[in-house]
Amino acid sequence: MTTGDPTSQPAAPSPAWSTAPNPTRRPVLRVLLTVGIVAVAFLVCLLALLGIIGSTLTTQVVLLAGLYALIPLCIVVPTYLWLDRWEAEPVRLQVLAFLWGAVVAVVGAYFLNTLSLLVLARADWTDPLATGAVYVAPVVEETLKGLGIVLIYVFRKREFDGIIDGVVYAGLIGAGFAFTENILYLGQAYTTGGPEALSATFVVRGLMGPFGHPLFTACIGIGLGIAVVSRHRGVRLGAILVGWVAAILLHGIWNLSALAGNNGFFAAYATFQAPLFLAFVGFVVWLRHREGRLIGRYLSPYADAGWLTYAEVTMLSHLRGRKEARRWARAHGGLLAKRSMAAFQDSATDLALLRWRLVRGTAGADAQQRELDLLGAITEHRRAFVGSPVT
Repeated sequence: MTTGDPTSQPAAPSPAWSTAPNPTRRPVLRVLLTVGIVAVAFLVCLLALLGIIGSTLTTQVVLLAGLYALIPLCIVVPTYLWLDRWEAEPVRLQVLAFLWGAVVAVVGAYFLNTLSLLVLARADWTDPLATGAVYVAPVVEETLKGLGIVLIYVFRKREFDGIIDGVVYAGLIGAGFAFTENILYLGQAYTTGGPEALSATFVVRGLMGPFGHPLFTACIGIGLGIAVVSRHRGVRLGAILVGWVAAILLHGIWNLSALAGNNGFFAAYATFQAPLFLAFVGFVVWLRHREGRLIGRYLSPYADAGWLTYAEVTMLSHLRGRKEARRWARAHGGLLAKRSMAAFQDSATDLALLRWRLVRGTAGADAQQRELDLLGAITEHRRAFVGSPVT
């Protein structure tokens, strides 16, 4: 065992892979090709979305509905960013998640839902609109939204550590989907019923159910988060499947209550939707506290080995302590010192979560190299703070 190694077993020898750079331009071309495909896909979906909106709403109505739709968005998005304070996900992935929900998932759902309604109508199905809303739309929409979370996990596994990450990405995808959908519903309400219909629709969608889509899709995020940290293939597949089914059921129940008239809707809201939302709030608060405890637990071996001090572990496992440490760094070294302290905290958080997955046996093949990289980053950033205790 090497000096300062927190593990009790010697590291397995790694193959002596060459670190020489690729002399060709193929790596750059691969990156450009991938980025280009993604950009084109989003652009095509955006153009389709603009066509969908433009075919039913005027520019003035779109702007009015957009302003109303921004109100719940300004509540939902900060809530999920608050949940992500321990280990903030990359901004590019947060934006990508939101755009997936707001553009790709909405366009896909529009065409698939429309197609399903045509099929039901031609089959002389009894009340195709109600059937589509309760049975078809939840399956289509939750599948498309959930696909966005799966893609983030597949292509950015290093940024996906567990349940909180799944909930955050799901919440942002759901928020994006709800934002665009609200523009369509609010705009249609104003066009057909004027200001009174707009206000009534806003109360239901913007005030009573702003967390609807994010909460439904969060079930898929929770399932995928459980799968990330599980060693058993059956548990992983089962967690994802259960999360997907739960999202569909909750979404279907919400749509069914909306079709039950005012009395039925408010009764379902009071007896089911509101308690469910409060339970979800309690769950995410518990997740935040749990992540702090995990950080303290899995950084302690590094303090035992001398990489950190026990005071630093205590600071890193409490949000208030982390905030005070950044404030102290800013006061003693300016903006650069604050950034260095933030980088130290972020690296330590990643290290703790990586150690957690290593202990559980669910870390990737590059986990040991990643651990060394994080330890190097921690050592580099904390040099400025050693010998200057945070007060």
